[in-house]
Amino acid sequence: MVESKNSYDLVILGGGTAGYAAAIRASQLDMKVALIERDKVGGTCLHRGCIPTKALLHVAEIAHSVRDSKSFGILSEFQGVDMEAAIKFKDGIVDRNHKGLSGMIKADGVDLISGEAKLKDQSTVTVSTDEGELELDAKNIILATGSEPKTIGIEIGGRVLTSTEALSHTEVPGSAIVLGGGVIGCEFASIWSSLGSEVTIVEGLPRLVANEDADISKELEKAFRRRKIKSKLGVKFKSVEQDDNGVKVQLEDGSELEADVLLVAVGRGPVTAGFGYEEAGVKLDRGFVVTNERLHTGVGNIWAVGDIVPGLQLAHRSFGHGIFVAEEIAGLEPTPVDENGVPRATYSEPEIFSVGLTEDQAKEKYGEDKIASVKFPLGGNAKSAILKTNGFVKAVRVKEGPVVGLCGIGARFSEQVGEAQLIINWEAFPEEVAHLIHGHPTQNEAIGEAMLALAGKPLHFHN
Repeated sequence: MVESKNSYDLVILGGGTAGYAAAIRASQLDMKVALIERDKVGGTCLHRGCIPTKALLHVAEIAHSVRDSKSFGILSEFQGVDMEAAIKFKDGIVDRNHKGLSGMIKADGVDLISGEAKLKDQSTVTVSTDEGELELDAKNIILATGSEPKTIGIEIGGRVLTSTEALSHTEVPGSAIVLGGGVIGCEFASIWSSLGSEVTIVEGLPRLVANEDADISKELEKAFRRRKIKSKLGVKFKSVEQDDNGVKVQLEDGSELEADVLLVAVGRGPVTAGFGYEEAGVKLDRGFVVTNERLHTGVGNIWAVGDIVPGLQLAHRSFGHGIFVAEEIAGLEPTPVDENGVPRATYSEPEIFSVGLTEDQAKEKYGEDKIASVKFPLGGNAKSAILKTNGFVKAVRVKEGPVVGLCGIGARFSEQVGEAQLIINWEAFPEEVAHLIHGHPTQNEAIGEAMLALAGKPLHFHN
Protein backbone atom coordinates (compact mmCIF):
# COMPACT_ATOMS: atom_id res chain seq x y z
CA MET A 1 0.00 0.00 0.00
CA VAL A 2 1.34 3.41 -0.99
CA GLU A 3 1.53 5.66 2.04
CA SER A 4 2.58 8.94 0.39
CA LYS A 5 3.33 10.57 -2.91
CA ASN A 6 5.96 13.26 -3.48
CA SER A 7 7.09 15.25 -6.49
CA TYR A 8 10.73 16.02 -7.23
CA ASP A 9 12.74 17.73 -9.92
CA LEU A 10 15.26 14.90 -9.66
CA VAL A 11 15.18 11.42 -8.14
CA ILE A 12 18.47 9.50 -7.94
CA LEU A 13 18.74 5.74 -7.49
CA GLY A 14 21.98 5.11 -5.59
CA GLY A 15 23.92 7.19 -3.10
CA GLY A 16 27.46 6.30 -4.17
CA THR A 17 29.97 8.75 -5.61
CA ALA A 18 28.04 9.46 -8.82
CA GLY A 19 24.67 9.66 -7.09
CA TYR A 20 25.60 11.94 -4.22
CA ALA A 21 27.66 14.23 -6.50
CA ALA A 22 24.63 14.64 -8.75
CA ALA A 23 22.38 15.25 -5.74
CA ILE A 24 24.55 17.96 -4.21
CA ARG A 25 25.13 19.76 -7.51
CA ALA A 26 21.46 19.59 -8.47
CA SER A 27 20.45 20.98 -5.08
CA GLN A 28 22.92 23.83 -5.58
CA LEU A 29 21.11 24.53 -8.85
CA ASP A 30 17.81 24.92 -6.96
CA MET A 31 16.33 21.54 -7.78
CA LYS A 32 14.23 19.56 -5.34
CA VAL A 33 16.19 16.31 -5.03
CA ALA A 34 15.56 12.87 -3.56
CA LEU A 35 18.56 10.55 -3.14
CA ILE A 36 17.66 6.90 -2.52
CA GLU A 37 20.20 4.53 -0.97
CA ARG A 38 19.56 1.04 0.41
CA ASP A 39 22.86 0.82 2.32
CA LYS A 40 25.08 3.73 3.34
CA VAL A 41 25.58 6.93 1.39
CA GLY A 42 29.05 7.01 -0.12
CA GLY A 43 28.73 3.65 -1.84
CA THR A 44 31.52 1.27 -2.77
CA CYS A 45 34.28 3.87 -2.88
CA LEU A 46 33.82 5.06 0.67
CA HIS A 47 32.82 1.81 2.36
CA ARG A 48 34.27 -1.11 0.36
CA GLY A 49 36.72 0.37 -2.17
CA CYS A 50 38.92 3.43 -2.57
CA ILE A 51 39.05 4.76 0.98
CA PRO A 52 39.39 1.57 3.06
CA THR A 53 41.93 0.02 0.66
CA LYS A 54 44.08 3.14 0.72
CA ALA A 55 43.91 3.19 4.53
CA LEU A 56 45.24 -0.39 4.62
CA LEU A 57 47.83 0.44 1.96
CA HIS A 58 49.10 3.17 4.30
CA VAL A 59 49.31 0.62 7.11
CA ALA A 60 51.26 -1.64 4.75
CA GLU A 61 53.58 1.22 3.79
CA ILE A 62 54.41 1.81 7.46
CA ALA A 63 55.11 -1.89 7.97
CA HIS A 64 57.39 -1.88 4.92
CA SER A 65 59.20 1.22 6.20
CA VAL A 66 59.78 -0.32 9.63
CA ARG A 67 61.28 -3.42 8.05
CA ASP A 68 63.64 -1.25 6.00
CA SER A 69 64.38 1.34 8.70
CA LYS A 70 68.00 0.24 9.31
CA SER A 71 68.96 1.28 5.80
CA PHE A 72 67.99 4.84 6.79
CA GLY A 73 69.90 4.72 10.07
CA ILE A 74 66.83 4.08 12.22
CA LEU A 75 67.18 1.20 14.69
CA SER A 76 63.76 -0.39 15.00
CA GLU A 77 62.33 -3.86 14.97
CA PHE A 78 59.25 -5.14 13.15
CA GLN A 79 57.33 -7.24 15.66
CA GLY A 80 54.23 -8.03 13.65
CA VAL A 81 50.84 -6.60 12.79
CA ASP A 82 47.87 -6.04 15.06
CA MET A 83 45.31 -6.53 12.30
CA GLU A 84 42.35 -5.73 14.51
CA ALA A 85 43.93 -2.33 15.29
CA ALA A 86 44.62 -1.81 11.58
CA ILE A 87 40.98 -2.58 10.77
CA LYS A 88 39.90 -0.18 13.51
CA PHE A 89 42.09 2.55 11.97
CA LYS A 90 40.58 1.85 8.55
CA ASP A 91 37.03 1.86 9.90
CA GLY A 92 37.68 5.15 11.73
CA ILE A 93 38.68 6.83 8.46
CA VAL A 94 35.58 5.48 6.73
CA ASP A 95 33.24 6.46 9.58
CA ARG A 96 34.59 10.01 9.75
CA ASN A 97 34.15 10.51 6.02
CA HIS A 98 30.68 8.96 6.10
CA LYS A 99 29.53 11.32 8.84
CA GLY A 100 30.97 14.30 6.99
CA LEU A 101 29.28 13.31 3.74
CA SER A 102 25.93 12.64 5.41
CA GLY A 103 26.06 16.06 7.05
CA MET A 104 26.91 17.74 3.73
CA ILE A 105 23.99 16.10 1.95
CA LYS A 106 21.61 17.16 4.69
CA ALA A 107 22.98 20.71 4.73
CA ASP A 108 22.45 20.99 0.98
CA GLY A 109 18.76 20.22 1.37
CA VAL A 110 18.74 16.83 -0.34
CA ASP A 111 16.06 14.38 0.83
CA LEU A 112 18.02 11.23 1.66
CA ILE A 113 15.68 8.23 1.61
CA SER A 114 16.79 4.85 2.95
CA GLY A 115 15.22 1.95 1.09
CA GLU A 116 14.99 -0.21 -2.04
CA ALA A 117 14.19 1.81 -5.16
CA LYS A 118 12.55 0.61 -8.35
CA LEU A 119 11.42 2.30 -11.57
CA LYS A 120 7.64 2.01 -11.83
CA ASP A 121 7.66 3.82 -15.15
CA GLN A 122 9.64 6.54 -16.93
CA SER A 123 8.68 9.21 -14.40
CA THR A 124 7.81 7.32 -11.21
CA VAL A 125 10.05 5.64 -8.62
CA THR A 126 8.81 3.43 -5.81
CA VAL A 127 10.81 3.01 -2.62
CA SER A 128 10.38 0.20 -0.11
CA THR A 129 11.32 1.55 3.32
CA ASP A 130 11.03 0.28 6.87
CA GLU A 131 7.96 2.51 7.27
CA GLY A 132 6.24 1.37 4.11
CA GLU A 133 6.27 2.12 0.41
CA LEU A 134 6.79 5.58 -1.05
CA GLU A 135 5.94 6.68 -4.55
CA LEU A 136 7.95 9.54 -6.01
CA ASP A 137 7.05 11.56 -9.09
CA ALA A 138 10.19 12.64 -10.89
CA LYS A 139 10.71 15.18 -13.63
CA ASN A 140 14.15 13.63 -14.09
CA ILE A 141 15.67 10.33 -12.94
CA ILE A 142 19.33 9.36 -12.58
CA LEU A 143 20.34 5.71 -12.38
CA ALA A 144 23.46 5.38 -10.20
CA THR A 145 23.34 1.90 -8.70
CA GLY A 146 27.07 1.20 -8.96
CA SER A 147 29.04 -2.03 -9.19
CA GLU A 148 30.05 -5.11 -7.23
CA PRO A 149 32.93 -7.61 -7.37
CA LYS A 150 32.77 -10.19 -10.16
CA THR A 151 33.13 -13.79 -9.02
CA ILE A 152 33.16 -15.65 -12.41
CA GLY A 153 31.10 -18.42 -10.83
CA ILE A 154 33.42 -18.97 -7.86
CA GLU A 155 31.57 -19.51 -4.58
CA ILE A 156 32.62 -16.84 -2.09
CA GLY A 157 32.91 -17.74 1.57
CA GLY A 158 35.28 -19.12 4.16
CA ARG A 159 38.81 -18.84 2.77
CA VAL A 160 37.66 -17.60 -0.63
CA LEU A 161 37.28 -13.82 -0.54
CA THR A 162 36.50 -10.83 -2.70
CA SER A 163 37.89 -7.39 -1.91
CA THR A 164 34.81 -6.74 0.26
CA GLU A 165 35.60 -9.60 2.66
CA ALA A 166 39.36 -8.97 2.50
CA LEU A 167 38.89 -5.45 3.86
CA SER A 168 37.51 -6.86 7.10
CA HIS A 169 39.81 -9.86 7.35
CA THR A 170 41.23 -9.69 10.86
CA GLU A 171 44.21 -11.95 10.24
CA VAL A 172 47.23 -11.48 8.01
CA PRO A 173 47.22 -14.66 5.91
CA GLY A 174 50.45 -16.59 6.01
CA SER A 175 50.05 -17.14 2.28
CA ALA A 176 47.60 -15.85 -0.30
CA ILE A 177 46.70 -16.49 -3.92
CA VAL A 178 45.36 -13.44 -5.72
CA LEU A 179 43.27 -14.26 -8.78
CA GLY A 180 43.59 -11.23 -11.04
CA GLY A 181 46.55 -8.99 -11.79
CA GLY A 182 44.65 -5.77 -12.36
CA VAL A 183 44.46 -2.77 -10.05
CA ILE A 184 42.55 -4.44 -7.21
CA GLY A 185 44.62 -7.62 -7.30
CA CYS A 186 47.93 -5.76 -7.32
CA GLU A 187 46.89 -3.46 -4.50
CA PHE A 188 45.89 -6.33 -2.22
CA ALA A 189 48.99 -8.31 -3.20
CA SER A 190 51.03 -5.29 -2.15
CA ILE A 191 49.15 -4.91 1.15
CA TRP A 192 49.47 -8.52 2.20
CA SER A 193 53.10 -8.81 1.11
CA SER A 194 54.07 -5.75 3.19
CA LEU A 195 52.21 -7.19 6.17
CA GLY A 196 54.12 -10.47 5.92
CA SER A 197 52.17 -12.77 3.57
CA GLU A 198 53.63 -14.95 0.85
CA VAL A 199 51.66 -13.84 -2.20
CA THR A 200 51.17 -15.36 -5.64
CA ILE A 201 49.22 -13.51 -8.33
CA VAL A 202 47.47 -15.55 -11.04
CA GLU A 203 46.63 -13.58 -14.16
CA GLY A 204 45.19 -15.00 -17.39
CA LEU A 205 46.65 -12.18 -19.50
CA PRO A 206 50.37 -12.12 -20.31
CA ARG A 207 51.19 -9.21 -17.99
CA LEU A 208 50.13 -7.40 -14.80
CA VAL A 209 47.99 -4.23 -15.03
CA ALA A 210 47.39 -5.06 -18.67
CA ASN A 211 45.50 -1.81 -19.34
CA GLU A 212 48.63 0.22 -18.60
CA ASP A 213 51.60 0.92 -20.87
CA ALA A 214 53.65 -2.22 -21.48
CA ASP A 215 56.74 -0.60 -19.91
CA ILE A 216 54.74 0.05 -16.73
CA SER A 217 53.77 -3.62 -16.55
CA LYS A 218 57.40 -4.72 -16.94
CA GLU A 219 58.57 -2.37 -14.19
CA LEU A 220 55.82 -3.46 -11.79
CA GLU A 221 56.62 -7.11 -12.42
CA LYS A 222 60.31 -6.44 -11.65
CA ALA A 223 59.40 -4.53 -8.50
CA PHE A 224 57.10 -7.31 -7.31
CA ARG A 225 59.82 -9.91 -7.92
CA ARG A 226 62.19 -7.86 -5.77
CA ARG A 227 59.51 -7.90 -3.08
CA LYS A 228 59.18 -11.69 -3.52
CA ILE A 229 55.61 -11.39 -4.80
CA LYS A 230 55.22 -14.26 -7.26
CA SER A 231 53.25 -14.05 -10.49
CA LYS A 232 51.87 -16.72 -12.82
CA LEU A 233 51.01 -14.85 -16.01
CA GLY A 234 49.14 -16.06 -19.06
CA VAL A 235 47.61 -18.92 -17.08
CA LYS A 236 43.87 -19.28 -16.54
CA PHE A 237 42.07 -20.36 -13.40
CA LYS A 238 40.28 -23.72 -13.41
CA SER A 239 38.90 -24.45 -9.93
CA VAL A 240 39.35 -24.02 -6.18
CA GLU A 241 38.80 -26.27 -3.20
CA GLN A 242 38.99 -25.25 0.44
CA ASP A 243 39.09 -26.90 3.84
CA ASP A 244 39.92 -25.83 7.38
CA ASN A 245 43.62 -25.62 6.52
CA GLY A 246 43.50 -23.52 3.35
CA VAL A 247 42.73 -23.49 -0.37
CA LYS A 248 43.91 -25.52 -3.37
CA VAL A 249 43.73 -23.75 -6.72
CA GLN A 250 43.85 -25.70 -9.97
CA LEU A 251 45.06 -23.87 -13.09
CA GLU A 252 44.38 -24.79 -16.69
CA ASP A 253 48.06 -25.53 -17.34
CA GLY A 254 47.73 -28.44 -14.91
CA SER A 255 49.57 -26.78 -12.02
CA GLU A 256 48.24 -26.50 -8.48
CA LEU A 257 48.76 -23.79 -5.89
CA GLU A 258 48.07 -23.93 -2.17
CA ALA A 259 47.62 -21.05 0.26
CA ASP A 260 45.72 -19.92 3.33
CA VAL A 261 43.27 -17.80 1.31
CA LEU A 262 42.20 -17.04 -2.24
CA LEU A 263 41.30 -13.48 -3.20
CA VAL A 264 39.07 -13.23 -6.26
CA ALA A 265 39.97 -9.91 -7.88
CA VAL A 266 38.76 -10.25 -11.46
CA GLY A 267 37.07 -6.89 -11.83
CA ARG A 268 33.66 -5.43 -11.02
CA GLY A 269 30.31 -5.77 -12.73
CA PRO A 270 27.33 -3.39 -12.87
CA VAL A 271 24.51 -3.59 -10.34
CA THR A 272 21.43 -3.13 -12.51
CA ALA A 273 19.21 -6.17 -11.89
CA GLY A 274 15.99 -5.84 -9.96
CA PHE A 275 15.48 -2.10 -10.31
CA GLY A 276 12.96 -2.19 -13.16
CA TYR A 277 15.32 -0.62 -15.67
CA GLU A 278 14.46 -2.82 -18.66
CA GLU A 279 10.76 -2.84 -17.79
CA ALA A 280 10.83 0.97 -18.04
CA GLY A 281 12.46 0.74 -21.49
CA VAL A 282 16.09 1.32 -20.51
CA LYS A 283 18.46 -0.68 -22.71
CA LEU A 284 21.10 -2.88 -21.05
CA ASP A 285 24.17 -4.49 -22.61
CA ARG A 286 25.86 -7.20 -20.52
CA GLY A 287 24.25 -5.55 -17.50
CA PHE A 288 25.57 -2.06 -18.30
CA VAL A 289 23.19 0.80 -19.10
CA VAL A 290 23.49 2.05 -22.67
CA THR A 291 23.70 5.86 -22.95
CA ASN A 292 24.76 8.49 -25.46
CA GLU A 293 27.83 10.66 -24.83
CA ARG A 294 25.71 12.95 -22.67
CA LEU A 295 24.72 10.01 -20.45
CA HIS A 296 21.06 10.01 -21.49
CA THR A 297 19.45 6.59 -21.84
CA GLY A 298 17.18 7.55 -24.73
CA VAL A 299 14.17 6.93 -22.49
CA GLY A 300 12.12 9.86 -21.12
CA ASN A 301 14.20 12.01 -18.79
CA ILE A 302 16.27 9.10 -17.50
CA TRP A 303 20.06 9.33 -17.22
CA ALA A 304 22.74 6.92 -16.08
CA VAL A 305 26.05 7.64 -14.35
CA GLY A 306 29.05 5.95 -12.79
CA ASP A 307 30.02 2.30 -12.85
CA ILE A 308 26.83 1.15 -14.59
CA VAL A 309 27.93 3.07 -17.70
CA PRO A 310 30.58 1.19 -19.76
CA GLY A 311 34.09 2.56 -19.30
CA LEU A 312 36.54 3.21 -16.50
CA GLN A 313 35.14 2.15 -13.11
CA LEU A 314 36.73 4.92 -11.08
CA ALA A 315 35.20 7.02 -8.31
CA HIS A 316 36.41 10.32 -9.76
CA ARG A 317 34.92 9.46 -13.16
CA SER A 318 31.64 8.78 -11.35
CA PHE A 319 31.99 12.09 -9.51
CA GLY A 320 32.41 13.88 -12.85
CA HIS A 321 29.42 12.03 -14.30
CA GLY A 322 27.19 13.12 -11.43
CA ILE A 323 28.11 16.80 -11.72
CA PHE A 324 27.78 16.69 -15.51
CA VAL A 325 24.25 15.27 -15.53
CA ALA A 326 23.03 17.65 -12.83
CA GLU A 327 24.27 20.58 -14.91
CA GLU A 328 22.90 19.00 -18.11
CA ILE A 329 19.43 18.78 -16.55
CA ALA A 330 19.75 22.40 -15.42
CA GLY A 331 20.44 23.46 -19.02
CA LEU A 332 24.02 24.62 -18.44
CA GLU A 333 25.34 22.66 -21.46
CA PRO A 334 28.41 21.26 -19.64
CA THR A 335 31.29 19.53 -21.41
CA PRO A 336 30.94 15.71 -21.35
CA VAL A 337 33.47 13.67 -19.39
CA ASP A 338 36.34 12.68 -21.70
CA GLU A 339 37.20 9.07 -20.89
CA ASN A 340 40.71 9.50 -22.31
CA GLY A 341 41.41 12.41 -19.98
CA VAL A 342 40.40 10.66 -16.75
CA PRO A 343 43.42 10.18 -14.46
CA ARG A 344 44.21 6.61 -13.35
CA ALA A 345 46.26 5.31 -10.42
CA THR A 346 47.26 2.02 -8.85
CA TYR A 347 48.26 2.37 -5.19
CA SER A 348 50.53 -0.63 -4.88
CA GLU A 349 54.19 -0.33 -3.91
CA PRO A 350 55.42 1.05 -6.25
CA GLU A 351 52.50 3.26 -7.28
CA ILE A 352 51.40 3.85 -10.87
CA PHE A 353 49.82 6.89 -12.50
CA SER A 354 48.62 7.30 -16.07
CA VAL A 355 46.55 9.64 -18.23
CA GLY A 356 45.77 9.40 -21.91
CA LEU A 357 47.06 6.80 -24.35
CA THR A 358 49.68 4.13 -23.92
CA GLU A 359 52.49 4.18 -26.48
CA ASP A 360 50.93 1.23 -28.34
CA GLN A 361 47.53 2.94 -28.40
CA ALA A 362 49.09 6.16 -29.68
CA LYS A 363 50.89 4.31 -32.48
CA GLU A 364 47.67 2.55 -33.45
CA LYS A 365 45.74 5.83 -33.51
CA TYR A 366 48.25 8.14 -35.19
CA GLY A 367 50.66 5.77 -36.93
CA GLU A 368 53.98 4.45 -35.62
CA ASP A 369 56.04 7.00 -37.58
CA LYS A 370 54.02 9.90 -36.09
CA ILE A 371 54.81 9.09 -32.43
CA ALA A 372 57.78 9.96 -30.23
CA SER A 373 58.26 8.84 -26.64
CA VAL A 374 60.76 9.21 -23.83
CA LYS A 375 61.34 7.52 -20.47
CA PHE A 376 63.00 9.50 -17.69
CA PRO A 377 64.38 7.03 -15.12
CA LEU A 378 63.99 7.93 -11.46
CA GLY A 379 67.68 7.19 -10.99
CA GLY A 380 68.10 10.76 -12.24
CA ASN A 381 65.71 12.20 -9.63
CA ALA A 382 67.21 13.15 -6.26
CA LYS A 383 63.96 12.93 -4.26
CA SER A 384 63.28 9.44 -5.62
CA ALA A 385 66.81 8.42 -4.59
CA ILE A 386 66.04 9.66 -1.05
CA LEU A 387 62.89 7.53 -1.07
CA LYS A 388 64.90 4.56 -2.39
CA THR A 389 62.55 3.98 -5.27
CA ASN A 390 63.08 2.81 -8.82
CA GLY A 391 60.86 3.56 -11.77
CA PHE A 392 60.36 6.18 -14.44
CA VAL A 393 58.12 8.77 -16.07
CA LYS A 394 57.13 8.04 -19.65
CA ALA A 395 55.74 10.65 -22.02
CA VAL A 396 54.27 10.03 -25.47
CA ARG A 397 53.68 12.79 -28.03
CA VAL A 398 52.55 13.23 -31.57
CA LYS A 399 55.58 14.51 -33.49
CA GLU A 400 55.27 18.28 -33.83
CA GLY A 401 52.11 17.92 -31.75
CA PRO A 402 50.79 17.55 -28.20
CA VAL A 403 51.52 15.06 -25.45
CA VAL A 404 48.88 12.31 -25.77
CA GLY A 405 50.02 9.94 -23.02
CA LEU A 406 51.80 10.32 -19.70
CA CYS A 407 52.48 7.63 -17.13
CA GLY A 408 54.91 6.76 -14.38
CA ILE A 409 55.78 4.25 -11.69
CA GLY A 410 57.56 4.74 -8.37
CA ALA A 411 56.98 5.20 -4.65
CA ARG A 412 54.21 7.76 -3.90
CA PHE A 413 53.80 8.39 -7.61
CA SER A 414 50.01 8.60 -7.62
CA GLU A 415 50.40 12.25 -6.57
CA GLN A 416 51.97 13.05 -9.96
CA VAL A 417 48.74 12.40 -11.80
CA GLY A 418 47.53 15.96 -11.17
CA GLU A 419 50.00 17.69 -13.48
CA ALA A 420 49.78 14.78 -15.90
CA GLN A 421 46.03 15.22 -16.39
CA LEU A 422 46.45 18.95 -17.01
CA ILE A 423 49.07 18.29 -19.69
CA ILE A 424 46.86 15.72 -21.44
CA ASN A 425 43.52 17.52 -21.12
CA TRP A 426 44.93 20.87 -22.19
CA GLU A 427 46.63 19.16 -25.13
CA ALA A 428 49.94 20.73 -24.16
CA PHE A 429 53.03 20.51 -26.33
CA PRO A 430 56.20 19.32 -24.56
CA GLU A 431 57.80 22.64 -25.45
CA GLU A 432 55.06 24.47 -23.54
CA VAL A 433 55.62 22.43 -20.39
CA ALA A 434 59.42 22.33 -20.68
CA HIS A 435 59.84 26.02 -19.89
CA LEU A 436 57.89 25.69 -16.63
CA ILE A 437 59.97 25.49 -13.46
CA HIS A 438 59.41 22.39 -11.36
CA GLY A 439 60.30 22.55 -7.67
CA HIS A 440 63.55 20.95 -6.50
CA PRO A 441 64.01 18.43 -4.99
CA THR A 442 60.66 16.84 -5.82
CA GLN A 443 59.51 13.77 -7.66
CA ASN A 444 57.44 16.15 -9.75
CA GLU A 445 60.68 17.20 -11.43
CA ALA A 446 60.61 13.86 -13.24
CA ILE A 447 57.67 15.06 -15.32
CA GLY A 448 59.54 18.29 -16.08
CA GLU A 449 62.61 16.29 -17.11
CA ALA A 450 60.52 14.07 -19.40
CA MET A 451 59.06 17.16 -21.04
CA LEU A 452 62.52 18.67 -21.51
CA ALA A 453 63.73 15.47 -23.14
CA LEU A 454 60.67 15.19 -25.38
CA ALA A 455 61.16 18.81 -26.40
CA GLY A 456 64.69 17.97 -27.51
CA LYS A 457 66.65 19.53 -24.64
CA PRO A 458 67.27 16.86 -21.99
CA LEU A 459 68.97 17.90 -18.75
CA HIS A 460 69.59 15.20 -16.10
CA PHE A 461 68.85 12.49 -18.55
CA HIS A 462 70.43 9.10 -19.10
CA ASN A 463 69.17 5.85 -20.55
